[in-house]
Amino acid sequence: MQENFKVTPWEVSGSVDYDKLMKDFGIGQMSSFAEKLPKNILFSRGVVYGQRDFARIAEAIEKKKNFVMMTGLMPSGKFHLGHKIVAEQIIFYQSLGAKIYLAVADVEAYNARNPDLAGLRKVAIEEYLLNYIALGLKPKNCDFYFQSSRSRDGEKANAYYSLASLCARHTTFNEVQAIYGEISPGKLQAALLQVSDMLHPQLKEFEGSVPVVVPVGFDQDPHIRLARDISQRIKIQNFIQLSSTYHKFIVGLNGGKMSSSDSTSYIALTDSPEAAAEKIRKHAFSGGRVSVEEHRRLGGNPDVDVSFLYLKTLFEPDEKKLKIIYEDYKSGKLLTGELKQILIEKLTKFLREHQRKREQARKLVGKFLK
Repeated sequence: MQENFKVTPWEVSGSVDYDKLMKDFGIGQMSSFAEKLPKNILFSRGVVYGQRDFARIAEAIEKKKNFVMMTGLMPSGKFHLGHKIVAEQIIFYQSLGAKIYLAVADVEAYNARNPDLAGLRKVAIEEYLLNYIALGLKPKNCDFYFQSSRSRDGEKANAYYSLASLCARHTTFNEVQAIYGEISPGKLQAALLQVSDMLHPQLKEFEGSVPVVVPVGFDQDPHIRLARDISQRIKIQNFIQLSSTYHKFIVGLNGGKMSSSDSTSYIALTDSPEAAAEKIRKHAFSGGRVSVEEHRRLGGNPDVDVSFLYLKTLFEPDEKKLKIIYEDYKSGKLLTGELKQILIEKLTKFLREHQRKREQARKLVGKFLK
């Protein structure tokens, strides 16, 4: 049977078969670990679905040992609900005692998308850092940095950039080209910096020998595999193999991929509640029938309905309430418009509170930019 989906670091399309992806790339199930973690709907409802070498992270959490959660952000476009999935994981791990390493991939963005470092820095702060803080990120135990300016501490900066240079010795042009396609010197440098981002928390200038987990979408696994391979080839540093988790993609409003380049596919966390509500009414893909009569008779399909999926993934923590909504929609008792209204009410409450916190977050930005 021919695959009807495509997942690469640059393109996600079709109906993704996550189990096939995991089998093809040797990614394990997350479910056995999710049961042992503190309650979080991203894990309990299977949004965070796959893992590599998560056992050492689970052990660190259980035994209250030091560990690092490392992730990065691309400073382009609006911060939307898709980004919120990663943000929630950052804050979750921080609450469990992880040291957070949060990299702004401004060198990568400069080389691949936008040659305006000052503009990229502004986007990183206004669209990302402010939203992270408003969602609950704390400055304590968080290392927020820019690839172009790793640290004011000379020893730390030297260690980070030296590691990126050493990584070049332990990969090949063909290996990098297989992941990134046609690659310029700038993109090659960005790829090696990305590997350094994932590995450098283990250097003695930073945390030393501690396990590191990197949460990503399934499309980013090639980057993880490159970093894992390189880490085991470098003999002058005994790296603990990287751990990683893989979350499912949050569907766009129109039922396709959520994209920062298409404002009708996402809800930004800076959208007004009124604008967000209008987007849901106008663009949210429905699992309902073509008429009220047919919907009452045959019922809807909550498994493809965007409003229900957003409730399940982000906005309805109560399992019993979610189950009632699911069954009522599937039976036809609950109409599409009514389901959308449930989401609108929850989203409106969230956005109003979040945007209030976002303005308050401006007072804390300086604590992250030391």
